[in-house]
Amino acid sequence: MAIRERPVVIAHRGASGYLPEHSFAAKAMAYAMGADFLEQDLHMTRDGEIVVIHDTWLDELTDVRTRFPGRAREDGRFLVLDFTLAELRSLRMTERFEMRDGRPVQVYPGRFPTGTADFRIQTFAEELELVAGLNHATGGRTGIYPEIKVPWLHRREGLDLATAMLTVLRDHGYRRREDPVYVQCFDPMEVIRVRTELMPALGIDLRVVQLIGEPEWEETWVETPDGGWHPYDDGWLQEPGALARVAEVADGIGPQVPMVIRTDPVTGRPTPTHLVAEAHALGMEVHPYTLRADALPAGFTSLDALHAALFRVADVDGVFSDFPDRTIAWLRAEGRRPG
Repeated sequence: MAIRERPVVIAHRGASGYLPEHSFAAKAMAYAMGADFLEQDLHMTRDGEIVVIHDTWLDELTDVRTRFPGRAREDGRFLVLDFTLAELRSLRMTERFEMRDGRPVQVYPGRFPTGTADFRIQTFAEELELVAGLNHATGGRTGIYPEIKVPWLHRREGLDLATAMLTVLRDHGYRRREDPVYVQCFDPMEVIRVRTELMPALGIDLRVVQLIGEPEWEETWVETPDGGWHPYDDGWLQEPGALARVAEVADGIGPQVPMVIRTDPVTGRPTPTHLVAEAHALGMEVHPYTLRADALPAGFTSLDALHAALFRVADVDGVFSDFPDRTIAWLRAEGRRPG
C-alpha cells in the first residue's frame, strides 16, 4: 500500500483532551478541528449491540457504581458485556477518573471536569451516522478508525464482535480499500481472521492496522485445550524482522510512541527505533499512539517537541492525538498541511 502524501491526524477517542472521550461532543469537536479520522473503540453489549467505549469496564468512565451497585463481578469491576444497551444508555459518561481512598480522582486534572454535564454512550451505527451527516453537511471526507476490542473476551461470552462490526461497516457503505476507514486490533490472530476470512466472506476489502502493545498489558488471551484462558505473548511484534509476517495481512501498524522514538540517555536527542523504517520498506503505514500534551513520554518537554521527533526524525505517517487541533497546527506551520 502506498504511503500517504501527508501525515494523517487521528482524533484519539475524539478531541479527548477537551471533552470526555468517545462522547458525541468530543467527536464533533474533533471533526470541526479538521481531524482526518475519528477513532471508535468498540465493545458489544449483553444483547449484542455495538457501543463506542474504550475500557472493557465501565467504572472509570461512568456513574455505574451508583446506578447499578450490585452488578459488579467478583473483582469489583463492571464489565460492558454484562449490560444491555438500554442499561448503558442510562449511564452518564464522564472524564476518566480513578478511585483513591474511596473517592473519584480525575486522571487528567486539567481536562473537562469530572461528573459535570450530561454525556451518554452511543452505538457504533449512531456514530457512523454522525460522521456521515457531518460529511454531508460540510462536504468533507473525514474517516473513521474503529478498533475491535478484546475479541477473545467477546468470543468467551458467545459474541463475535469482528463480524458484527464489519457488517455494520459494509451496511454503511464502507467496502473498498479506498474508503476512509482503517480497522485496527491488538490481537494478531484476529487481524489474520479479519483479512483472510471475514472480509472476503462479506465481500469487502478495507485497510487493516495491527496495533502493537506491551506484553504485560495482556491485550490478547488464548483458550487452552482444557477450556481455560491465558495471556498470549505478543512481544514478538516488536522484534526486528517480525513485521514481514504482519505485512502479509495488515496495511499498517499502530505502535506506542516509545516503540518508534526514544530520547538518547546520553545526548538527549530523539532517536528512532527500527519499526518505522522496517514498516516503510514493507509498504506499511505507521500511526503511533498517543499524543497527550498533559502526559508526555519520558524525555520530551512539550507536545511540539514530540511532534518534531515523530514527524521529522521518525518519519511517521500519522498519529493518534488527544489534541488534534495542536497536531494539525504544528503540521500546518511545517507546511505539511494546507492552511
